[in-house]
Amino acid sequence: MKKVITYGTFDTLHYGHLFLLERARNLGDYLIVALSSDDFNKKKGKSSYLDFNTRRSLLEAVKYVDEIIVEDSWEQKRQDIINHSVDLFVIGNDWTGKFDQLRDLCEVHYLERTPDISSTAIKNKIQSA
Repeated sequence: MKKVITYGTFDTLHYGHLFLLERARNLGDYLIVALSSDDFNKKKGKSSYLDFNTRRSLLEAVKYVDEIIVEDSWEQKRQDIINHSVDLFVIGNDWTGKFDQLRDLCEVHYLERTPDISSTAIKNKIQSA
């Protein structure tokens, strides 16, 4: 079984997220999503429109997601890959090159982002309404 892992906040879940999750799942047999905790988002200087439990509930409803784990730090990726016997690390291409150091543990693939959609754009639209 080929295990795939991806990471993210998945705030204001939208079709770009769904396309990424579908493509990630199609690259393997089992998809693990490491969902950023609210505390980790604060450390990253991000604020989520939706809290962790709501974001987790939304991801649990997505048919491409097999398992959800909590992302609490940048450093945990190596241990997650080892602990979950991951074969493929997948993330959006806005991160290209940032996780190449994980190639000694698994394959690393950067997926193209869906054009014209982002959580930031959605949040900005909500705030200006």
